[in-house]
Amino acid sequence: MAQRPELLRRLLRAKDRMDGASHEAWPVRRLARVSAVSPAYFARSFKRAFGLPPHRYLLTRRIERALALLRDTGLPVTEIAFQTGWKSLGTFGRIFRDITGESPGGFRARMRSSPPAREQVPECVVRAALRPDLTSAVSEKRRTQPAARMKPQPMEIP
Repeated sequence: MAQRPELLRRLLRAKDRMDGASHEAWPVRRLARVSAVSPAYFARSFKRAFGLPPHRYLLTRRIERALALLRDTGLPVTEIAFQTGWKSLGTFGRIFRDITGESPGGFRARMRSSPPAREQVPECVVRAALRPDLTSAVSEKRRTQPAARMKPQPMEIP
């Protein structure tokens, strides 16, 4: 079922606000006010239009920004966490690891050890390639991925 063009324009307005200030808090009520629709209608329509619920979309933008700052600046991880909208360094680190599979410091170290051939690739292509996959909830990933990462330990029988 196609959405009306005027509704899509309103949803894009809210999406643009999140893109422009992903470090801010964007509860569904605030986004619904920007789009001039009810919160429940906004949440359903946003997911139908963009494939992700508003909260996951915002997480994607925050992690993308953190990835760029870790890769391109020498800012401390704590400063990057607060600049990208996280209130807690622990929450930032946990969600970053859940989404990317490595710690912020590990990501930075890996990026610095790789050759800098990226300068020839447009930034939009790099961002698209590094975009985190948030098609499942972070808590769902935590339940499924650690089990796959853990190797069974052999039991010693005395």
